[in-house]
Amino acid sequence: MPKNLPVYSLDAFKKSLDRNELYCNSLNPHVKEHKFTNLPHKHDFYLIVIITKGKGWHEIDFVRYNVSSGSVFMMRPGQMHYWKLSDNIQGYVFFHTKDFYDQGYTLTGIEDYAFFKSFRSHPSIKVSSQKLQKLSLWMNEILIEYKKPNKFAYEKIHALINLVYIDLSEYYIKIEKNQKQTYLSKLTEFERLIEKHYRETKLVSEYALKLNISEKHLNRITRTCLNKTATQLIADRIILEAKRLLIQAKINVSHVAYDLGFTDISYFIRMFKKQTGETPLKFLKNQINKNY
Repeated sequence: MPKNLPVYSLDAFKKSLDRNELYCNSLNPHVKEHKFTNLPHKHDFYLIVIITKGKGWHEIDFVRYNVSSGSVFMMRPGQMHYWKLSDNIQGYVFFHTKDFYDQGYTLTGIEDYAFFKSFRSHPSIKVSSQKLQKLSLWMNEILIEYKKPNKFAYEKIHALINLVYIDLSEYYIKIEKNQKQTYLSKLTEFERLIEKHYRETKLVSEYALKLNISEKHLNRITRTCLNKTATQLIADRIILEAKRLLIQAKINVSHVAYDLGFTDISYFIRMFKKQTGETPLKFLKNQINKNY
């Protein structure tokens, strides 16, 4: 386990295009040139990985996903991940800052895409061979522009990435189409508030007040959209951050509890066990045994 869980920015990766907001590469050379990606770490950018050949596993925020042809991974800033991939792994990887996308003269912001909208967004999908072929064509075009930039390289890359995101979004339409749009809008606002305030705000009543709705209505929204209570969503975010902090060496349980806004350490331990089925120390021991 690393002494501290590193957070990498774009500066940690070799770049071709003369911009510090974007990186793109074929997956095999990317993995070989940046071996630190085999160890747990975070990023401060948005990341897409598309697998065309090979196998292995990819762990994102303590959930391990199988890797095979057609696997696509979409990650938000701050998520913890690492992988073990076969030597013959092939595919594509690209990542960029929020500003790179949002300043690209598009009506859609990066956080408007379902897979980047929330910390609860599922980070992995499996696409068909036909869809994979289409994505590969676009990714090859992106690589050409990225490695041999011309006057309009930036604009063309942005347009191609936009096509990739739009295409991937089709896989999320089925999830959202049967839910009330007003509910989804409030849910998104609620999750953004959780992301901003989960350390100091734990009560549903305080979030409901910020949203100008009742606790009952907030719970109706979360149950309709996610089949979870508002309290559970708040707890999910707290526990996720607790896990991230625990795997950093030299950060003990009491420090994690205080960092997350708990003055009663025993209460934090009980909450962690209730949500995960194990104590913080048991969780940490199991993670160490996984040979980080």
